[in-house]
Amino acid sequence: MTSPLVIVVGTVIFLVYCGLNYYIGLRGWQALFSYVPFLSSKVYWLVFFLLSFSYLISRFSEKFLPTVLYEGLTIAGAYWIAFMFYFLLLISVLDLLGLFDRWLRIVPLDIKQSLNPSLGLSVFILVIGIVSYGAWNASYPRINHYDISIAKQAGALKQLQVVMVSDIHLGTIVHHDHLLKLVNKVNGLKPDLILFVGDVFDEDIESKNKLQISETFRKLTSTYGSFAVLGNHEYIGGNADEAIKYLGEAGVKVLRDSSQEIAGSFYLIGRDDLSGSRFNGVKRQDLKDIMQGVNRSLPLILMDHQPSHLEEPVKQGVDLQVSGHTHNGQMFPIQFITQRIFEQDWGLLHKGDFQLIVSSGYGTWGPPIRIGNTPEIVDITITFNQ
Repeated sequence: MTSPLVIVVGTVIFLVYCGLNYYIGLRGWQALFSYVPFLSSKVYWLVFFLLSFSYLISRFSEKFLPTVLYEGLTIAGAYWIAFMFYFLLLISVLDLLGLFDRWLRIVPLDIKQSLNPSLGLSVFILVIGIVSYGAWNASYPRINHYDISIAKQAGALKQLQVVMVSDIHLGTIVHHDHLLKLVNKVNGLKPDLILFVGDVFDEDIESKNKLQISETFRKLTSTYGSFAVLGNHEYIGGNADEAIKYLGEAGVKVLRDSSQEIAGSFYLIGRDDLSGSRFNGVKRQDLKDIMQGVNRSLPLILMDHQPSHLEEPVKQGVDLQVSGHTHNGQMFPIQFITQRIFEQDWGLLHKGDFQLIVSSGYGTWGPPIRIGNTPEIVDITITFNQ
């Protein structure tokens, strides 16, 4: 049963969403589309609201709509979120400048009148350009390489080649072809160890059966195998158990608050995601408890989806933590927010002997675009001190 608080919060968010879209639609009509011949305001607003609410329509009508229509509305709605975001930024800036000009009267009236609809058209073209570039950018993941050292002996190992991938977000928007490219790129790096650091899946996992993800994941090759931890999206969709099942069938072992010694040379530790307790009521174990019985003289590699509470791995003597979750903001300027939330929202961090690598992720969540960052596969060469 949905709590009253959730209903109130959901209602407020919906009303804010409606208000922001109305603001964008109104300014779009005033600045540009009212000048289009033969376009009535009724047709404009019908098309505008169908587009702006397409994602919500798809969410609430998934069980009733044909698959093609459902996926079409979902994709259109996801792109609209990006358009909405950048329209809102630009229109707000222009309106604020206009407000200041009313006080200061810097721009002559005839010049301001001549700006419509050319200014509106410029904003429209600019946002289309931004989103188009973002869609292209999101489609071409890069390989980001790190060389790090761990001041411990690792049995007979002198080096370990680790490939880490986070935030694939397989679902309606990120499809099987994107996964196939990932597998081919990862195999090309000839890894010793493959790590999936959460949010492999985004939505209903059962629909991924059609994408034959298990068969594709099974194509991965490495010396010591493939391992994963759950992210917040596996829990948000209520599909944590299914995710473990699918990944297990694909030969990817999921570590849930557990550790595994590998080749007598190092330990791999996997933490359950922080968000899990909000969805299943089970608090994840303390890292200290998870590491009971672990030989701390060997190198310790930790997988944790969210790069939060870094004091725990530092205190417990973890040598390397790999994380994702942040997407490095995904859409500029959101990275200024993630930089305030997380001590390290992307890249490599050193804290004494502890090292953290945070990936920007391979896929996307929501809008399938990236602005101000790139999707990536992380290639890590670890050298052990002998």
